Amino acid sequence: MTDRKTYFISDVHLGAPALSNNAGRERLFVDLLDQAGRDASEIYLLGDIFDFWYEYRKVVPRGFVRTLGKIAELTDRGIKVHFFTGNHDVWVDDYLPSEIGVIVHREPIVTTIAGKVFYLGHGDGLDPSDRGYMLLKRLFTSKTAQFFFSRLHPNVALWFGHSWAKKSRISKGVQPEYADDLENEAAVCFARQFIKKQHVDYFIVGHRHVLNQTEISPGTMLFFLGEWFNFYSFAVYDGINVELKRFQK
Repeated sequence: MTDRKTYFISDVHLGAPALSNNAGRERLFVDLLDQAGRDASEIYLLGDIFDFWYEYRKVVPRGFVRTLGKIAELTDRGIKVHFFTGNHDVWVDDYLPSEIGVIVHREPIVTTIAGKVFYLGHGDGLDPSDRGYMLLKRLFTSKTAQFFFSRLHPNVALWFGHSWAKKSRISKGVQPEYADDLENEAAVCFARQFIKKQHVDYFIVGHRHVLNQTEISPGTMLFFLGEWFNFYSFAVYDGINVELKRFQK
């Protein structure tokens, strides 16, 4: 077992207009980052950290000062912080890497950590039969769409973005989601097909707001990271095993 650990977090949804306790949730998230900074070698933020994010060349969204400051402190100390774009914060540009030092990933990655192979991603877009979502994702990642959206005044653009975010699953209720039967989950089906081409020890994804884990095949596990309005959950890899945890201050 290594002395340093790797942390995985997703679906914090900072600033979600459908939630009333955003300030308290952000403070808890910063507390987790602070504690992780004591023994972390790397921290992977696997998407939807912000409920909506859009940045202009000279303008970024108001808020999140505590989060951005804490991440900058961690990267200044040499801790690698990886930021994966999710479906809510897909429009990250160069502000986060240049100002606070994160490593931005716009697609899932396969990487080796302490001898184990990890597939890491937000977890959206894994079901090719969901054509509506795939079309919407192509639209949101389109440079043309981003160009025209950036022509809007920031107040209008951010109002539109937060109004769109209100239509997410969170707006329909924040009861914890439990998926005891994971057989037909898109991420599980995807993982089963993926390991036919390439070995993976651990798949770690977010997006579904489910906190659970399942065996894909002997020696291969998939972890759903949960979310940060019921579970306040994350995963830790100590060099031997991955463990799902719920944060307690």
